[in-house]
Amino acid sequence: MSEQTQSTFFFQYKQIARDGLWDNNTIFAQMLGLCPLLAVSNSVINALGLGIATTLVLILSNMSVSLIRNIVRPEIRLPVFVVIIASVVTTIELIMHAWFHELYLVLGIFIPLIVTNCAIIARAEAFASKNTIGRSAFDGLMMGLGFTLVLLILGAMREVIGVGTLFANAHIMFGDGMQWLTIEVFSDYEGFLLAILPPGAFIGLAFILATRNFYMQKRKQKKPIKQAMITEAKHC
Repeated sequence: MSEQTQSTFFFQYKQIARDGLWDNNTIFAQMLGLCPLLAVSNSVINALGLGIATTLVLILSNMSVSLIRNIVRPEIRLPVFVVIIASVVTTIELIMHAWFHELYLVLGIFIPLIVTNCAIIARAEAFASKNTIGRSAFDGLMMGLGFTLVLLILGAMREVIGVGTLFANAHIMFGDGMQWLTIEVFSDYEGFLLAILPPGAFIGLAFILATRNFYMQKRKQKKPIKQAMITEAKHC
């Protein structure tokens, strides 16, 4: 592989990672998948469980769509994509039911509802159906990690404010004997009920989006100044 090819390869994967984690994040930029995000993000463990499940669905569905992209007729591609996604979600649901039963009970209906997550069908249509298996799998991973990142931030915020802990009920994901992972952030904390109720999810997400938008605005304002300084340095 030539140096130019390696550079192009690295740039392509870097851009995919940046899109998934930040620029085209399913929550930050596209505002997709809000239903499960707001419903189960009342603790870090719940958020992590749904985030991992969604990431696996994105990776496997993207790979499957990429694999058959040249043999599926355009007229039926969307129904085929939905069937693929539903099959992957059903498989993951059965695995969680068998080996992570307590977490399965907590997440409940939001596991099969991953099928209706618009972000998954959007990535299948917009990216996986036009790219190789490797790039599609990486795109699914980055989009899933971006979604999980927002879930974890919101889950941590709501859990700390709502009950004063972090990683409560860690045993339902990591097994018995892992209760030591629970961190008591505030001792003798009476809790703040609003934070763990649905309105708290909307308020928390609003703060996260406002913080990101504030950062992006500041960055946009600094960019012309930085460019002007570079231009001036070149003329010196």
